[in-house]
Amino acid sequence: MKHLICFLVLFLISGVGSFDLVIDEIPDEVENLIDLEIDGVPSSSKMRNGRYQRSTSDWGYVGDLVEDDDKIGLYSYKVQSTITSRLANTMIQAKMVNNAKRSQHIVFDVQVPKGAFIDNFTMDVNGITFTSKIREKSEARKMYSQAKAKGKAAGIVRSNALDMENFQTEVNVPPGTRIQFELHYHEMIRRKLSSYEHIISVKPGRLAKHMEVDVRIIEPQGLRYVHVPNSLGDHFDGITTISKGEKKAHVSFKPTMAQQRKCPTCSSTAVDGNFVVQYDVNRETTGGELEIFNGYFIHFFAPENLDPLPKNILFVIDVSGSMWGLKMKQTIEAMKAILSELRAADQFSLIDFNHNVRCWRNNLVSATPAQVEDAKKYIQTIHPNGGTNINEALLRATFILNEAQNLGMLDPNSVSMIVLVSDGDPTVGELKLTTIQKNVKQSIKDEFSLFCLGIGFDVDYDFLQRIATDNRGMAQRIFGNQETSAQMKNFYNQVSTPLLKKIQFNYPQESVSDVTQSSFHNYFGGSEIVVAGKVDTENLQHLESVVTATAANAELVMETLRDVEELDGFMKKDKYADPEFTRKLWAYLTVNQMLAERNTAPTAALKRNITKSILQMSLDHHIVTPFTSMLIENAEKDEIMLADQPKDPRRGCCPGTLGLTPNAPNNNKGIPAWANVTAVPVSFMPEQRSPPVSSLSINRVDNDPHFIIYLPKSQRNICFNINSDPGKILNLVSDPGTGVVVNGQLVGAKKTENKKLNTYFGKIGFYFKNKGLKVEITTETITLKDGSYGITLTWSDTGHIIRKQLLISVKKESNVTITVGEEMSFMVLLHRVWKNHPVNVDFLGIYIPPENQFSPEAHGLIGQFASEPEVYIHHQRPGQDPGKPQATMEVKGNKLTVTRGLQKDYRTDRVLGTDVQCWFVHNSGKGFIDGHYKDYLVPHLYSFLKKP
Repeated sequence: MKHLICFLVLFLISGVGSFDLVIDEIPDEVENLIDLEIDGVPSSSKMRNGRYQRSTSDWGYVGDLVEDDDKIGLYSYKVQSTITSRLANTMIQAKMVNNAKRSQHIVFDVQVPKGAFIDNFTMDVNGITFTSKIREKSEARKMYSQAKAKGKAAGIVRSNALDMENFQTEVNVPPGTRIQFELHYHEMIRRKLSSYEHIISVKPGRLAKHMEVDVRIIEPQGLRYVHVPNSLGDHFDGITTISKGEKKAHVSFKPTMAQQRKCPTCSSTAVDGNFVVQYDVNRETTGGELEIFNGYFIHFFAPENLDPLPKNILFVIDVSGSMWGLKMKQTIEAMKAILSELRAADQFSLIDFNHNVRCWRNNLVSATPAQVEDAKKYIQTIHPNGGTNINEALLRATFILNEAQNLGMLDPNSVSMIVLVSDGDPTVGELKLTTIQKNVKQSIKDEFSLFCLGIGFDVDYDFLQRIATDNRGMAQRIFGNQETSAQMKNFYNQVSTPLLKKIQFNYPQESVSDVTQSSFHNYFGGSEIVVAGKVDTENLQHLESVVTATAANAELVMETLRDVEELDGFMKKDKYADPEFTRKLWAYLTVNQMLAERNTAPTAALKRNITKSILQMSLDHHIVTPFTSMLIENAEKDEIMLADQPKDPRRGCCPGTLGLTPNAPNNNKGIPAWANVTAVPVSFMPEQRSPPVSSLSINRVDNDPHFIIYLPKSQRNICFNINSDPGKILNLVSDPGTGVVVNGQLVGAKKTENKKLNTYFGKIGFYFKNKGLKVEITTETITLKDGSYGITLTWSDTGHIIRKQLLISVKKESNVTITVGEEMSFMVLLHRVWKNHPVNVDFLGIYIPPENQFSPEAHGLIGQFASEPEVYIHHQRPGQDPGKPQATMEVKGNKLTVTRGLQKDYRTDRVLGTDVQCWFVHNSGKGFIDGHYKDYLVPHLYSFLKKP
């Protein structure tokens, strides 16, 4: 009998769930890599007879497992993490068994901290062991292609990096199968607010017979304190144990199965969150520490005995319509608290922006009590509305700082910075992110820092990270909830106390080589600077006597050299210490530095050279980077999977979406016929009837935005336009009965024409409440979200995403079709304009067939016509334009004067469109739609329409 075993590996963006994803066209860098699985098992994953055997590993007695309805038992879930001088090596292991009488999927799904390097993954399926190795991408592609050609099981993984990354493996196994997963990764623990914080995601998903989180800390500098906050909740009070010595500590969390339960009779686990360990080390008065071990040195620098420098700070706050509600309330609360913490020596100002930019003061002012109080009052008056003009807001901020510097208004020892708070993409003014990044870089000129706070899940956090890193700052995602204010204040505290500026570390060339970044713009209190390099141990006397740190506002600082023999003996005596910690830290810092340099490389030749260096480092140190892949295979090489990080077209370097296993569906699979409509010529017809239903019977919103409502019973098209402001969000469909919402956010043209600013849909959101799914479509990306999980395609892709019987089909640079079973479907059309067009911007159109099965509760600018109103058109007469006759339309108790004309359907011709006859209702559809168009404005992209 042949068994079937299916492998599905995902290495994903922040919490991306188990998506079935197909990419039919991908960039040249990764073409021929991806075969994907849709709804099940790849045909190439069949196992030969006799392949399954009992595992030789000793699991012990596996009875008494608590199983969910799927009969999958979790025998053990173990996390082991060892921190050696800030380097954390973490192993996550799960042992599971399929006790069902049928084959089914077993999933291993863990979150890996952003920036961590995955270096090993193994899997044991009934004694068949799969191990991993790192290969250059082209070699990995070749092995994959060979495996595929021979009918061997082969999978592909693509990755995207936001705040967190998921590593997910899904295996379809026969009854009785035991399986063990084991993932290894390492990262450097960063110091913030005078504390190192090690975060481990612990989400087993079910009760484990054996559950353990074991953390060991080895710090040669000595431990000042170790603390484990109750991050998993009060449910686990008193379970964690901490043993602390002078230089070592052991933290253990071992809840019994009874303690894991959400309640005494529950079969679900309460273990679902982050396990956090916080600590700090002892420091010499100089604040510097050199550790030399196994041919490498690590230089830790964290002085605390310095007076804070004055700062010149500009707060740039997004007050567009999308900030409405809790986000704005929490931002105001945080800003008032932050303003209160400004020191008397500081200078500051405020800029708030939507489609316009406003300055509280046009120049920096001293942080006197009177000025701070006035700024708080100004903040309190902000009311969010309109679009988002990030480019102009940041350029205004840089102008104020540059002007102050040119006029000699800044203390030479002061630190200048901009803090941007925003929750969305630009919708007004300059929209191209790379252009905004270039503009800001040129304006800042490396003179000051830019820090970015991205609020909510919808913000383009990648962009904020790039623009902050490019300008000597950093970014942080702020989750839009009740804790927004606290998160903002916490971030500000990290940058509120500058102690040094323009720091340069100097090392004797005869002693060291291959030193990582050694110059830094600022050093903030409570943080730490880390430099690493290779060292010639025969010349240590030079290193000890010459190593210094200089800063623009400080004297030379001599460093403390940790006794090499003492450190060597200490490390070798401890069985848990990582003997490779110096090498791994050096590689970690070096690769991350090169990735940052590659993103800002001014020439293609330099970028290629940096890429080669990153590749070599990745291979030498066995880590997955954007230029390597992890091959996962059994000893016989009968089964191969691939963990990959391909190019992301938006980032210019690293990952876009995911990818997976065989048998990609046909491009048109699951796409409704109306979305593939062929062009039907439409001539002007004297009667008030529209073209045949099969060709153009569809409700649509396109262009500026023009609404065309098709009424099937009377076979008429009724048209109206909506003129509103950039940033406003219009509800198109709000159906509580089916739980479906469709909203569109307006974006403005680059400038007015004939004293009018045209607006278009720049973003369209779909919310399928009953499925818990959200889809956001912009002119750049298509994103599917399921709770905290999400996956993104760009318009340069052609492919499909399937999730909970919802199909998203993307046609490259053309359209997106969303199909929900057989009940409803939608199409969004992309309109590209010449990028240097002086007026027009890219925009979206949406097409909704009247056959969609909305409930009687449906409303919205389009949804209200799911229940077709009675329309009577009569008294046709010549209009002012001979080609546009007028008539009287009676609808909903109103008598309206309507005009006969043509509108465009762009499904078949995105440039010229196809003419559609309709009766046009003036005054934004007044009398034809219920109420006034302003009644259809909603605060958020996924908001239901409130009933009047």
